[in-house]
Amino acid sequence: MKKLLLCVSILIGSTFSTPFALEHSAHAQQKPTPPYAKWSVIAMDKVKAKYPNAKVVDYLYVGRNNGDLTSSERFKFWLKDPQREFGVYVNIEFNKETEQVTNVTYQETTR
Repeated sequence: MKKLLLCVSILIGSTFSTPFALEHSAHAQQKPTPPYAKWSVIAMDKVKAKYPNAKVVDYLYVGRNNGDLTSSERFKFWLKDPQREFGVYVNIEFNKETEQVTNVTYQETTR
């Protein structure tokens, strides 16, 4: 029966969803949201504003630095603009109690 469905699918040019595929995609959607997700959105917005002519090629969550009153989240972005490709570290410092952003710093890098 599966061979028949596959053959019909190929002949028609469409694919059928299997219960496994539906179950697998539903499972993939249930991944927990990482705690830095909120900060990655802010970092992405800040990078796009600071480098409006650059395309974000990739980004990496580097980690958190916890302080007494503030914490900071660090990300590395890989950007490409018409003249060059380069990296930018973005550090978002925020008040631990209110989660208000207190400072954003950028550090460009060649790798």
